Amino acid sequence: MKSQIGFAALLALSNQALAQQTAYGQCGGNGWTGLTTCVSGYYCNVYHELHSRSSPPGHNYHGPGSSWHDDQHQTCHHGFNNYVFGASPCDDNVRRVPGNNPPVDDGTFDHIVDAGFKSVRIPVTYTAHLTSGAPNWTVDPVWLQRVSDVIDQALARNLYVITNVHHDSWEWADVRSGDLAVIQQRFRAIWVQIAKKLACKSSRVSFESINEPPADNAVDGANVNKFNELFVSAVNEAGGHNAKRVLQLAGGVSDPIKTTQWFKAPANIQNPWALQFHYYSPYDFIFSAWGKTIWGSAADRAALTADFQAVRGNFSNVPLVLGEFDASPLNTEPAARWKWTDHLARIATDLGVALVIWDNGLDHLDRNTGVWRDPVSIALIEAAVAGERSSLPDSTEDAGASTQSSSAYLWNKVGNAVADQVLPWLFNGNTLTGITTQTGDALSAGSDYTVSSNAITFKAGFLSDYLGPNVTPGSKANLTLTFSAGAHSNIEVVQWDTPVLVTEPDATPGQDLQIPIQWKGVPVLAAVRAEATDGTILFDDWTQWLGPLQRGRLTFNNHYFWEGSNVILRASAIAAVLELNKAVKFTFEFYPRVAGNSVTYTLDPTDEC
Repeated sequence: MKSQIGFAALLALSNQALAQQTAYGQCGGNGWTGLTTCVSGYYCNVYHELHSRSSPPGHNYHGPGSSWHDDQHQTCHHGFNNYVFGASPCDDNVRRVPGNNPPVDDGTFDHIVDAGFKSVRIPVTYTAHLTSGAPNWTVDPVWLQRVSDVIDQALARNLYVITNVHHDSWEWADVRSGDLAVIQQRFRAIWVQIAKKLACKSSRVSFESINEPPADNAVDGANVNKFNELFVSAVNEAGGHNAKRVLQLAGGVSDPIKTTQWFKAPANIQNPWALQFHYYSPYDFIFSAWGKTIWGSAADRAALTADFQAVRGNFSNVPLVLGEFDASPLNTEPAARWKWTDHLARIATDLGVALVIWDNGLDHLDRNTGVWRDPVSIALIEAAVAGERSSLPDSTEDAGASTQSSSAYLWNKVGNAVADQVLPWLFNGNTLTGITTQTGDALSAGSDYTVSSNAITFKAGFLSDYLGPNVTPGSKANLTLTFSAGAHSNIEVVQWDTPVLVTEPDATPGQDLQIPIQWKGVPVLAAVRAEATDGTILFDDWTQWLGPLQRGRLTFNNHYFWEGSNVILRASAIAAVLELNKAVKFTFEFYPRVAGNSVTYTLDPTDEC
């Protein structure tokens, strides 16, 4: 149920004020033309759900002047990161992830609400938006107004809002270097201005001190704690509703382990507060490093569970917010990604951790079209928050495997006759209720597919409508599977063949190398292997001890990328070849990850550069 959490001691005043106008109108917002200062004695009746809903199970948290109800945890809604102000320099009208982050408008939040999200995190970077230096560090009022307006757009849709100081953390507020006194002065001055501008916003707005502040040791951790102290002081100095506003505090790098080691709450904090941390682990799977495309083993699940239990165990009486997490559909294999997302969302929910998924415009919501790139991941989170188990496509979980299977796909290679295909499935106590195509046509149980206790078998007769020995390669259909409980799932039907490099251009030192490719299936790189012709591994030679799908592989984006009809070797990879001064063979690997589904490109520094 939706929370309506009031301050017990101030409920009478709240109701009296609400009888005059709503909290949103009273304090300014869309269409409000009256005073923008707070009415004396006025308090919002609706408090910030992110605090109450992230209390540990079975625990009632009693903040100053408030009453919290544990049943709000049972309605733990999930949130979405609207990354539009987070980059620096420039504003949301001119600086964005190329082609993916147009300026935020009402439609952006409509898409977020329609997808079922109840809260939104709005990261803001202030580095390039100061009109003066020390000692005032004046924030551009036009920039602050734009931030305020976007928050109003979210509030108008009944979204809860988190806003912060974002990439400032490493652009100028890095406590590991620089003049700490100046950094602290600047940080506090900026927060005073933010808090004054937003002082009369609805209590649905929560402030987060700083995003992922760098910290390498206990001294750095203590300086991050000082940020939190300055933040609390600045917010309360600003007045308005801020004395009762929910504040979110950060630990070193917002990392779960560093936070458990070094975080200490500000002494005598009177605001209701929560602790925010972020989770992108394991690194190799989330960031597609060293050929890691497999996840889901018992050891994988245990490691994730232990990380979350460590945070909850160290902060048993503190509301926790997972302000960022994601396995991006841009670079992770679907079945493995869905296993990771499902497990994380269920463990977090069980431990009373509020969820806010990361998106930078390339990951989930295409903000130009309003299309969600991976609706299954979003549905898995919603189901977990609701306490439902979801059914999942099974996939390879052994990191030592030489090939990788995935029930998120139905594959047929060019030249092969179509046969029945059996997809292993993790039903998790549910039953399959139906399968439809992307056009809405329903498959017939028995003739098109059959179901066993642990698999779905698709019949050759049905598959022949899309696949065959002479069918042109590419994605041919997308099936949606629904179950008696939990999230829906998808299966992509693909005719495939080995891609072909159209040309093999020369490399130029200092520049990325774009190699035209003719995709023949799923237009995605699974991994790239780089070894000299004498067997020397180009990067990270310790990967020789990893499994056959990981040995000698590069790291996505750092060393390789793909876009449109090109695979790309980053300038860093070209530089490494020049330094090695040996011919290096790059093996581009594709899905399905089976023997032979790869192409090679050799770069010889004596011939090419």
